[in-house]
Amino acid sequence: MTRALFIVDVQNDFTEHGALGVEGGDAVAERITAFLAEHAADYEIVVASRDWHEGESDNGGHFSAEPDFIDTWPAHCVAGTDGAEYDEGFDTAAVTHHLKKGQGKPAYSLFEGHADDGRTARELLEQHGILDVDIVGIATDYCVRASALDAVAAGRRIRVFTDLIAGVHPESSAAALAELAHAGAELQESIR
Repeated sequence: MTRALFIVDVQNDFTEHGALGVEGGDAVAERITAFLAEHAADYEIVVASRDWHEGESDNGGHFSAEPDFIDTWPAHCVAGTDGAEYDEGFDTAAVTHHLKKGQGKPAYSLFEGHADDGRTARELLEQHGILDVDIVGIATDYCVRASALDAVAAGRRIRVFTDLIAGVHPESSAAALAELAHAGAELQESIR
């Protein structure tokens, strides 16, 4: 049986000093790097996603000058900017596939992204015969949640490593984890 690791949006704009900084984001980046140093070989593929938004548009209403922080947001992760780059604490050497999502429209799930060759997460899972997926990253209550729900919907067995995620708000993060558990995802700390 093969397994994939999905690393969601560990980017500068989502860690402490970014446009939508999440408390604990830098620490999560470093913990993911430490986890990969010990466990990258446990995975058939290691997939990392990034928001990759257009700078000269509202990205389908995703960006707003007066964001509600639910469906609309200040500009973030604009393609080619430092904010869109991976957090410096996240060593991407073990990543086998990089997916960009957004690109002119709202996108939360890693499953909405595409590799430079056009492949999607679903295609990568099917091509490699992967049924088991571990999910880590930022933010628990938005993109991690959406990615995990899409992985469950794609018929995969999911583990979310609770020590390798960071959320925007404690309440909405707890609600997201409860929703994921109800959907069938396993919540646990990473194997160390």
